[in-house]
Amino acid sequence: MTTAREEILKRIRAANGAQRTSREHEYETVPRHYRQTGELDPNARLELFTDRLRDYDAMVSRCVKPGIREAIAGVLRARNKSRLLIPEALPPEWLPDSFTFVPDSGLAYGEIDASQGVVTGCVLAIAWTGTIVLRHAPGEGRRALTLIPDYHLCIVFANQVVETVPEGIREMANFSGAPLTTISGPSATSDIEMTRVKGVHGPRTLDVIVVE
Repeated sequence: MTTAREEILKRIRAANGAQRTSREHEYETVPRHYRQTGELDPNARLELFTDRLRDYDAMVSRCVKPGIREAIAGVLRARNKSRLLIPEALPPEWLPDSFTFVPDSGLAYGEIDASQGVVTGCVLAIAWTGTIVLRHAPGEGRRALTLIPDYHLCIVFANQVVETVPEGIREMANFSGAPLTTISGPSATSDIEMTRVKGVHGPRTLDVIVVE
């Protein structure tokens, strides 16, 4: 089905004439002398990613895949959390005992806001910028689930981490127009009187477990 946006762009292109160079071709001719691929070995790439996250005031833990459940339990105990929201498709083997995990089956915004936080996975991460990318697919949660709570614990696998932003952009181009949320540390802004305020556009506290 043709969207209104596509129809408008089609009419604009027709009005400009067939001889006009396409925007895609113009982009292809722009010189790109910056690095577009990573040069670090896998361990150095993860070190860069975790360093960037810590610079942004996120708490980072690392574990091996069989230890995800224990790593999540340790982080939640340190934060004094006992009842967290999760996407319905979050792998159950990740979830430790002695905690309550509530699947998001269409929870109202007020219920999400009243929660102690959320645990999700992600689809991609970029080491250079310490950025986590959510496609909001199963296991990552809808956008409201990751923006409304004051606390977010995100699980990132080592093979999801690319080194450079161009590599990340190329990966995101494969997501078929899915809505994306990019996270670089806890939410913060200095828009109002140049005073840094956390938690305005998303969770005030971000914890990340990197799984090797």
